[in-house]
Amino acid sequence: MIRVNDQKKIKTHIPSVMEDPSATSIAKVYAKAFLGTIQESDKDSAIEEVSEFLNAVTTQFPDFGQILTSHSLNKDERLNLIDRVIAPHASELLTNFLRVLARHDRLELFEQIMSQIITMRDSESGKKMVLVRSAFELTDETLSSIKQRLSDTLGFSPVLQTSIDQSVIGGLVIQVDDTVYDGSLRTRLKQLRGRLSNRSIHEIQSGRDRFSHPEGN
Repeated sequence: MIRVNDQKKIKTHIPSVMEDPSATSIAKVYAKAFLGTIQESDKDSAIEEVSEFLNAVTTQFPDFGQILTSHSLNKDERLNLIDRVIAPHASELLTNFLRVLARHDRLELFEQIMSQIITMRDSESGKKMVLVRSAFELTDETLSSIKQRLSDTLGFSPVLQTSIDQSVIGGLVIQVDDTVYDGSLRTRLKQLRGRLSNRSIHEIQSGRDRFSHPEGN
């Protein structure tokens, strides 16, 4: 567990997010605040602890997670629950962070915040999350090839997050930030249908023009 001194505790003042109230934007603010309080050498172990805690309350003890985020509890009751149940078994860093979220009614965003923490940390380390969709599970060899090609082409170390989407039919759909590289068979068939449709329309129009303007007139 990481122990932090007074200077390293989570800041209780969170910058205003009224300009963009979306959950993602709010999560980014808290993720940045969390990473900003930790020394570089401690970041990976701190993130691991928070990730393990999130996994515990979502998979092993979901009832406790629901109680912790329940609106039936007021702020003082949530803080008391954190101090009694979590603090004795967690680092000061994690405990303070949970207190901050509880004071600002943001515990329900904990999962999104954790996702942003990982994304920001990967970015700091020269890594970037890449979403890969395919119709079937990809082999380790294929994934390794994809990572190498992305690294050579885009200049960063990709962290692949794969998912199965049978509508893809074949090929891959790769998303990096807001850019989508769609090499799926579904899209290629759609494009082919579009070209055939355009060709048919062109041929029909050409035929009409020939009949409307016969040679010699």
